[in-house]
Amino acid sequence: MNLNNKLFHIVVIFLSVLFIFVGNRVASAGLDLGFTNNALEYGGQSFYSARIIRIVNRTEVDSFGFINTRIVFDAQITSGVKRGYEVTATQLLSNFFIIEEPYVQAGNRVLLVYDDFNEEYFFTDFVRIDSVVALGAVFLALVILFGRTKGVNAIVALILTCLAVFLVFIPAILAGRNIYAATIIVCLFSIISTLLIVIGPNKKSMSAIFGCLGGVILAGILMIIINPILTLTGVVDHESQALLMLPTQNPINLQAIIFAGVILGAVGAIMDVAMTIASSLWEVFEVGTEADFRSLVKSGINIGRDVLGTMLNTLILAYIGSSLSLLLVIVTTTPSYMQLFNMELITIELMRALVGAFGMFLTIPLTAIICGVLYVRGGSPSQTPKAKLRGSKRLQH
Repeated sequence: MNLNNKLFHIVVIFLSVLFIFVGNRVASAGLDLGFTNNALEYGGQSFYSARIIRIVNRTEVDSFGFINTRIVFDAQITSGVKRGYEVTATQLLSNFFIIEEPYVQAGNRVLLVYDDFNEEYFFTDFVRIDSVVALGAVFLALVILFGRTKGVNAIVALILTCLAVFLVFIPAILAGRNIYAATIIVCLFSIISTLLIVIGPNKKSMSAIFGCLGGVILAGILMIIINPILTLTGVVDHESQALLMLPTQNPINLQAIIFAGVILGAVGAIMDVAMTIASSLWEVFEVGTEADFRSLVKSGINIGRDVLGTMLNTLILAYIGSSLSLLLVIVTTTPSYMQLFNMELITIELMRALVGAFGMFLTIPLTAIICGVLYVRGGSPSQTPKAKLRGSKRLQH
């Protein structure tokens, strides 16, 4: 990476961080999520992570045929203003529930809730994020090892996208902002920042950006058109019902939530298709001595056809996998397939995949055409350094 490219990457990253910082301030203005001193305070309760030092005692009581277990243990708090404090907490269990919960043991990392009214600490869950972080660290190391500079750029782009979602998009929704506008802004940010950071300022990134934007715009237009036709309400589960009860400045528009979920889910697949075509055609253009606009567009569409099949599977399987348990319950409790496929939840999941597929349909030819225009405009491929080198090698043989 030369000096100009390094400077460009620094500028893009700086502007991205600035966008996230300013966006967070604007989106979360007046919003109080309840986080203070690294502990979540809600309804007179505070949550802390802790490490169990010892089990004090364990008692079992038979109540109407059910065994209620009470485990008292000492733990050291590892977060918040009480970090380092040693406290006594309680785990309450019962075999009334179908799933038997595991007992706490010395050395476990747990999440405790402090009840201000009773002045007691209670076990609420095991801390699992440590294992996820360790696995994520291994993944990041492999990405850097395999991708080298581009691997680092990909990680930076991923972090910036996640920050934009959690620090700008979600606070904007909870603060009652316009969800449609927030979705469009975050998608534009993710597309532009990711492709510029990973690829850099060149014709490949420009082609992929414009091709991706075209696909996302089509997906958004389809969602706006199809929402009233399908008469979707957005009330599909307990979580969506709970959103209506949130004390936001403006009531959350559940139809806009559907729009946001579909578009955000489609952006990744559309970006992948656009980048695959742009990168593949660049390689074709560099090594092909007879590459022209027509041949590049034709090659791009052929590449897109191959990619399309696997990406459709990606869209469908991703949505099925994310809600597999719910789908199993619905299928086994719905008396007819007619009723099953007319359920709003199933309709939304099918629409997610179809809208994403339509976006890819436009992205493929649009990216191929833009690549043809930008690549050919830059001059004959036979004049590129790689083509010259390969041509000289062929002459030597």
